[in-house]
Amino acid sequence: MLYGSVRSGLPIREYLSELKAAGLGTLPGTSAEILDQAIRDVIARGRITVEQWVDVITTAHALGIRTTSTIMYGHVETPAHWIRHMALLRAIQKDTGGFTEFVPLSLIHSEAPMYSQGLVPGVRPGATGAEVIKMHALARLMLGATFRNIQSSWVKEGPKLAQLLLGAGANDLGGTLINESISTSAGAQYGQLVGPAELHRLIRDVGRVPAQRDTLYGLIRTYRDGESADSPLDKVDDAEARFGSYRRLIASGEFRFTRG
Repeated sequence: MLYGSVRSGLPIREYLSELKAAGLGTLPGTSAEILDQAIRDVIARGRITVEQWVDVITTAHALGIRTTSTIMYGHVETPAHWIRHMALLRAIQKDTGGFTEFVPLSLIHSEAPMYSQGLVPGVRPGATGAEVIKMHALARLMLGATFRNIQSSWVKEGPKLAQLLLGAGANDLGGTLINESISTSAGAQYGQLVGPAELHRLIRDVGRVPAQRDTLYGLIRTYRDGESADSPLDKVDDAEARFGSYRRLIASGEFRFTRG
């Protein structure tokens, strides 16, 4: 949104108002990384500042455009930064009520330039499993009164750990996806496709009841015992052959730019 505002020459409020009039209903609250400017100056120098991120988000909320919220952790931050990040989100939520959910995103390090190219000294190779569980549990404790929804990402953590997080603070398992690219390009091993039937199994195996939601977390349908989604995605035998593979694409030299 900031990029569009700068390119168009319109103030954030006017730019968002124009988009809303054209049909925009919600926004992703990404690029939050860690909402601490000192940390951002280390891991994301030159990108959107904390002040700018808060301005975009609160302006969107004031216009009735709801957003997600995220945190990226497992790099150079400490638990104290987690707490300050969540405290800021909680304060915004108390004021605007505009966040739909909180999504913790652990760093996928293997192909991330800050780690693989040594661009950030001292960066850790992502969060440990224990840190992932602590993050979701802390989020539920700190945000539970203001954020109803906390999402676990099977793309970042894999289906099994994401399943475990449903008992550690999370109540949302994310979506099926088909060919995720952001985490995959950073080295994630998941992201191709997890169909509704498998998501239902993961949810039921930890004693929860699967349900389909919309973007604003309105319940579309709850699936009781024995009920299934009957989705065409569950009938796909080879997702890579059917939808292609971003992992194979980035490993191929066929589409790479070369200087003549």
